Amino acid sequence: MSDPKQLANEATGPLKGIRILDLTSVVFGAYATQMLGDQGAEVIKLEDPGSGRGDGGDIMRWAGHVPQECPRDLGPIFLTINRNKRSVLMDMKDASQRPFLEALIKSCEVFATSIRYEGLKRLGLAYEDVKAIRPDVVYVHAAGYGSEGPYAGEPAYDDLIQSASGLADLMPRVDGNPAPRILPTLVADKVSGLFMCQAITAGLLHRERTGEGQFIEVPMLECVTSFNLVEHLYDHAFEPPVGQWAYQRVANPNRKPYKTKDGYIGLLPYTDKQWDQFFAAAGMAETFGKDPRFSDYATRAKNISELYALVGEVCESKTTQEWLDLLKPLSIPVVKTARLDDLPEDEHLKAVGFFQQYRHPHAGLYNAIKPPVKFTGSPSNIRHHPPRLGENTDEVKAEMGFED
Repeated sequence: MSDPKQLANEATGPLKGIRILDLTSVVFGAYATQMLGDQGAEVIKLEDPGSGRGDGGDIMRWAGHVPQECPRDLGPIFLTINRNKRSVLMDMKDASQRPFLEALIKSCEVFATSIRYEGLKRLGLAYEDVKAIRPDVVYVHAAGYGSEGPYAGEPAYDDLIQSASGLADLMPRVDGNPAPRILPTLVADKVSGLFMCQAITAGLLHRERTGEGQFIEVPMLECVTSFNLVEHLYDHAFEPPVGQWAYQRVANPNRKPYKTKDGYIGLLPYTDKQWDQFFAAAGMAETFGKDPRFSDYATRAKNISELYALVGEVCESKTTQEWLDLLKPLSIPVVKTARLDDLPEDEHLKAVGFFQQYRHPHAGLYNAIKPPVKFTGSPSNIRHHPPRLGENTDEVKAEMGFED
């Protein structure tokens, strides 16, 4: 990688001038507020001191391994989703801190929280409490389950939401093993974070048009189930249903990276022309052209498992590079299948500067992921390293006129 990048001096993103009081933690809410911070918002991350035994603040601070010289409160996942934030340490149960807390609320257009709502009520931070301090606040609650349902208020983590949303039922439909399984990524947290990010910007647009704030609830179960059923509601989109659950092409044991002589490729001919070209390139044009199972889109869809199995057999006849050289000029969708440790050397990711190295004043060199969305008129940027626990408390207090 090149020399460490320097932090930007000021926000240039489309949310410049918006201030967010961030009472979120773990991945769901923290991922959402980092995206908004990248897009220019000023994010004040309010963290609790905990028991004083090294367990304070966002629990994700303590997850994972750190280099010997790195403080333990800057764990690797925390580093990845908490840049462009400043950390303020506050015991919100301490009445003496209330004037500072209320001043922070007054200064922020957005109040974002993932604390359970009953806990917020006990803290005097329910929507009506916060609205009394800042009437036009966009108050966004990252919840596990919608408040109108019987699961409201129950604890929710990625594993639980994958189990409850039908995501854990996908792999059994693919490989025949009836045991439900959790997908090995925090997909529920991250998908919900995307919903939350969009909800906040929509709430800000409503506020801009009307001058009114509002309460916005972002429930994980509903968000992730909605995400899952985009394609997997499938034939149950009709009433009565006309067939099965799960999109047949996707929930298929033969839909996978295809083995080549020396690796794997991702391959998806899609149109009639692309399928004809693929089998011509593979030397099977005559056989494929005469097979009634694959003659058009409708018949391919009915026989998709057999078609994918045939592709798998064909792909083993050439190396990965031979397939890339053969199919890319034909505009047939194909890529080399990457392992995680291949990603830093991927030629495309390198060309777009996807991985960016910074020097943290406490953690040393670390790899940051470039904000992926490109704004041509108001570009996102990185202005703050992920903060130590409470690192900016005195600084923010001074700005608010609460010097110790």
